[in-house]
Amino acid sequence: MGSDRAPQHKKVCVVGAGMSGLAAARELRREGHTVTVMEQRGDVGGQWLYDPRTDADDPIGAAAPVKVHGSMYASVRLISPRECMGFSDFQFVPRPGAAGRDARRFPARHEVYCYLRDFCAAFGLDDAVRLNTRVLRIAMAPQCEEARGGEVRWMVRSVHVEPDGSEDGVAVEEVFDAVVVANGHYSQPRLPKIQGMEEWSRRQLHSHSYRVPDPYRDEVVVIVGCGDSGLDIAVELSGVAKEVHLSVKSVEAATTPAVSKMLANHAGMRLHPQVDRLCEDGQVVFADGSSVVADTVIYCTGYLYSFPFLDTGGVVTVDDNRVGPLLEHTFPPALAPSLSFVGIPMRVFVPWFLEAQARWVAQVLSGTAALPPEQEMMRAVQEDYRARETAGFPARYSHDIGLLKTSEISGFVKRYTDLPDMEDWKMELFLKAFGNMNHDRETFQDRDDYSDNVREGVQRWLSVAGAQYQDAIAAAAAPGGGDADADAAQVVPPLHKPMPVPLKSEL
Repeated sequence: MGSDRAPQHKKVCVVGAGMSGLAAARELRREGHTVTVMEQRGDVGGQWLYDPRTDADDPIGAAAPVKVHGSMYASVRLISPRECMGFSDFQFVPRPGAAGRDARRFPARHEVYCYLRDFCAAFGLDDAVRLNTRVLRIAMAPQCEEARGGEVRWMVRSVHVEPDGSEDGVAVEEVFDAVVVANGHYSQPRLPKIQGMEEWSRRQLHSHSYRVPDPYRDEVVVIVGCGDSGLDIAVELSGVAKEVHLSVKSVEAATTPAVSKMLANHAGMRLHPQVDRLCEDGQVVFADGSSVVADTVIYCTGYLYSFPFLDTGGVVTVDDNRVGPLLEHTFPPALAPSLSFVGIPMRVFVPWFLEAQARWVAQVLSGTAALPPEQEMMRAVQEDYRARETAGFPARYSHDIGLLKTSEISGFVKRYTDLPDMEDWKMELFLKAFGNMNHDRETFQDRDDYSDNVREGVQRWLSVAGAQYQDAIAAAAAPGGGDADADAAQVVPPLHKPMPVPLKSEL
């Protein structure tokens, strides 16, 4: 839905400088908006900026908000190929000549951080990011002379923070025409309700507070949850712990070829049904009546959406982990387009989907794209809720797009953006890698059993995308370079759309 109006340039605040926030900042600038990205940490990267600290006083993350934003453990590697992860015009190519880089197809976490840093440099985003800045409150600003035509504007209160997270100085208030919330959803732990959790005196933590395996040496560890993080941590701990016990909702569903191989490879690893209760003497009792005496319980049970800074007067709420109402997981109808969210959906391809969301938001704010009337947007939201309910999914899965219908992902991108389609060899590579992971989780990242079609596609990709990446970085580093997104865009023309990689999820 386009618009014939002259483009409008607005003052926009973006909350968070992770992958979602950087995607938003780049697209907003492309549309001519003035952008301020507020990031509470000392660098960009979001979860990919590794933080060795943990919430030591609250390792299970019962309090909200958590003090430490980072949830990534030290050993994380990507679970999808780098060729299938990248912005449409800035591919995630290996840079083997650069110091400290990881050129593997499935690189470690630091490589993604370096890629995001390069993205900032190539598109001149550094001067838009205000680091060490915590957003305390975002609320609708009182109507004033600056307001145009009764449009909602936003008062953003922020404060400078020290590297240890302590606030330093007096809070500052600024008014913005629009706010894009992009603070991620992998920080606030989602905890199960298990009898005895509050009384159990031994160590309990959420994977949010897991970093390295050494503290669990020679221990008996129970891991609750069998998603990506649960399996990663189980394998890692099997090298140091005395025993590792995996607790899952359904033993039958969890006994995949990959899990079966893990159990066969590690003598001290066991699979159990759900935990029924925790006992004061250290026993962990499972639903089938079996039990173990454990030293540590680690909850790998996912995360909650959390926006402690956002005050919409009840217009936008989080109910059973559903953020709503949101049109296409992006715009709250009553406050659109001045308030939007980028990065809410789960089980989508990133950063491609984030790029599409951000581009849609930027164009709606500039007036080059238009939204339906509020009532029509609300009807669309309610129809989506009903479809998910009919399919048997509770409210907490509202933003799990791929769970209901994967065509929603590509459909969204085609409806609201001009991002080009994915090349067939990338889809083949992605599906082959996914199949390998489901067959053998411990070896799939180091296999190279791909077809000639994939190999030829990779070679073409390396020659074209690699040169563009290098040129973009060189142009940004040159005197006067990196000041305008237009300069970088000239150096890095749009490529065929990649098939991006899902963020690590805990199911």
